[in-house]
Amino acid sequence: MSNHREMKRVLVTGACGQIGSELTLALREKYGGENVIATDLRPPQKPGLCDSGPFEFLDVTQREQLEAIVRKYNVDTIYHLAAILSATGEQNPPLAWDVNINGLYNVLEVAQEHQMVRVFVPSSIAVFGPETPRDPAPQEAVLRPTTMYGLTKVTGELLGNYYVRRFGLDVRGVRYPGIISSETLPGGGTTDYAVEIFYAAIQHKRYTCFVREDTVLPMMYMPDCIRATLMLMEADFARLKHHTDFNLAGLSFSAGELAAEIKKHIPDFVCEYQPDFRQQIADSWPRTVDDSAAREEWGWSPQYDLPTMVADMLEKLSRKLAS
Repeated sequence: MSNHREMKRVLVTGACGQIGSELTLALREKYGGENVIATDLRPPQKPGLCDSGPFEFLDVTQREQLEAIVRKYNVDTIYHLAAILSATGEQNPPLAWDVNINGLYNVLEVAQEHQMVRVFVPSSIAVFGPETPRDPAPQEAVLRPTTMYGLTKVTGELLGNYYVRRFGLDVRGVRYPGIISSETLPGGGTTDYAVEIFYAAIQHKRYTCFVREDTVLPMMYMPDCIRATLMLMEADFARLKHHTDFNLAGLSFSAGELAAEIKKHIPDFVCEYQPDFRQQIADSWPRTVDDSAAREEWGWSPQYDLPTMVADMLEKLSRKLAS
């Protein structure tokens, strides 16, 4: 197994996205700016991304482009975050299939050919469907998602595990819950309301939420998300029984509970509920997940709960929106 070598040159796909933009900076802090290559289809909006290390345009569905960047920088580790998310994927299923499946296949093939140290391929709570127990969703669960995004993520888990077994490639991944961040806006997911609500509360004191008040979904605050990703990638391969499909829990709350917690800080905040097509997606996902495999195999535990996350988000966003 190649995991005894140290990671030296890291490539991040989808580096301008919600997770990618913050993970890239965390990796640069760890490995040095010049050793972490940020790539995306669009130019970075965050000044820090361009200033702190190399950036390249990359369409992951074009294998030659990926190969050229891997050769140019002598890449040995890939964090593959480029993806079309759930709500966007329902509006354009062919695009979701092309980016999420063909893009991942290109990454795994190039990684195997170049004998890479490690590949990170995130999955999602979208792999679960209506047949999965919802409270909590077990680690070993029936995976029959009802969205194209979920379908591509199940395929991604199976494909990653296949490369571990068949080729000895060290592929790792977690099933991310909804991610809440003060830095970059989310990009077309079903849990986007959990970020939008903060902007609306600070700027307008009102928000119209696209899921019902009693909708409970697994969520995670970005600092925990980054920490979990780095922890899994540093874990001893010999201790891992799972590889690409770790359930990951942070906090679960209803849309109403989130609004009530924000109201403690902004008393005149009003939240209304007008569910749209995303409600159906949310209803097919679990309320909580059992992440005991992640806890046992690599020592995971979250640091934020709902009150600490809300207080931190409001403080950071208020500062950011005031500047």
